[in-house]
Amino acid sequence: MSKKVTGIGGIFFKCDEPDKMREWYGKHLGLVTNEYGSLFEFRNTHNPDKINYLQWSTFSKDTKYLEPSKKEFMINYRVENLVELEKELRASGVTICDEIEEYEYGKFLHILDPEGNKIELWEPVDAVFTKDSEGKTTC
Repeated sequence: MSKKVTGIGGIFFKCDEPDKMREWYGKHLGLVTNEYGSLFEFRNTHNPDKINYLQWSTFSKDTKYLEPSKKEFMINYRVENLVELEKELRASGVTICDEIEEYEYGKFLHILDPEGNKIELWEPVDAVFTKDSEGKTTC
């Protein structure tokens, strides 16, 4: 059996004023923020020379991005081989919300857990963040 989840890739939550919330976290807790939130940098346990990333983001209360979940948050899990994982999940009857989307920074798929929580699965391309972050991360 292949490894599935390899770590947390992101934490996303709704708030009344996303910009002010990012500012508050920056001022009081030292998060380095931008319009997307804060990018946390960490080392891969099995390959310490490799840098990995976690995205922390605020969303407006009226965002549709977390739907169909009714929750105020969504967790993003880092995974390996998302194409094969999708096949396994479908075969197991897991609710798949969409199709795999691919971007420069990785592949994404959304699923629902048994209680209707939307989960984002991400097969990352961390090198893009290493190049683009210019050292502006929360470590």
